[in-house]
Amino acid sequence: MKTVLVLHGINLNMFGKRDPAQYGTNTLDEIDAKMQSLAEELGVELTSFQSNHEGEMCERIHQAFNDNVDAIIINAGAWTHYSYGLRDALAIFTGPVIEVHMSNIHAREQFRHHSVFAAIATGQISGFGVTSYLLGLRAAVAALT
Repeated sequence: MKTVLVLHGINLNMFGKRDPAQYGTNTLDEIDAKMQSLAEELGVELTSFQSNHEGEMCERIHQAFNDNVDAIIINAGAWTHYSYGLRDALAIFTGPVIEVHMSNIHAREQFRHHSVFAAIATGQISGFGVTSYLLGLRAAVAALT
């Protein structure tokens, strides 16, 4: 069975409370439950991880590499725009990396338009709320077949 790791970055534990106009009202637990349901439908094993600590996130990516995880879906939050440490950790990973964002980062503040992950990601999905995650999972599975 293929394995997919979903990484939720900084402040994403506040989904459901943080700026509902941008991020909707679903909590992180609700997003993870929807992802888990789709993973079962698609026949993949899904694990989710959230951290507000960049070093922990890097270590989780390293663990994914060592555990031979097949694909990563990442919403790094604000780290997307400046974390070269996370970029370098993701560059070590050998499977597909799908970057997702709930909001359309290209329609927001100028600093959000740039992703340091874009050049190494298999693809990017943004602007569809929770559906961005679900599309990301579908894209990861498609990249593995």
